[in-house]
Amino acid sequence: MSEVEDYTGRTGRNETREEQLDRNWAELLQEMRVLQMGVQILAGFLLTLPFQERFEDLDDFQVGLYLANVVIAALTTALILLPVSVHRRLFRKRLKETLVSSGDTIAKITLAGIALLSAGTAALVFDVAAGRTAGLTAGGTLMAVMVVLLVYVPIHLNRRAAAGQASPDQDED
Repeated sequence: MSEVEDYTGRTGRNETREEQLDRNWAELLQEMRVLQMGVQILAGFLLTLPFQERFEDLDDFQVGLYLANVVIAALTTALILLPVSVHRRLFRKRLKETLVSSGDTIAKITLAGIALLSAGTAALVFDVAAGRTAGLTAGGTLMAVMVVLLVYVPIHLNRRAAAGQASPDQDED
């Protein structure tokens, strides 16, 4: 069986392994661009806070939460840039499989960073606007929702798809 037939049978696409890796890399980069926009918006919001008059009224917990969010935003930004750095190092070394695999892992870690950043930012805003209990509740609730959306839903959909492939007589959506 040729490589194209092998991949056609598994992916439904008429592409070589190299074409598949190129497509996967392009899709990964597009996903990272979307993530980058969200992180930039949250980071930009955080960076404006110290210049607001009310920032001086924050208590120690709020300042600590703010600084933790800034660190998470900076680290998440670095993670978003990491695939570019890896690509530069692996460029023309015929290591596209390593590039795509590492990029996939980096994207998953970046999603966790964005979940933490979103929950932390919500916790800070609610804490300042409505009090500590509201802040902790909002942050915890948002973190739980993020775990469901970013972890459980993809796993559930993957299992459902795998079960659908195991039973070819099931209706397709």
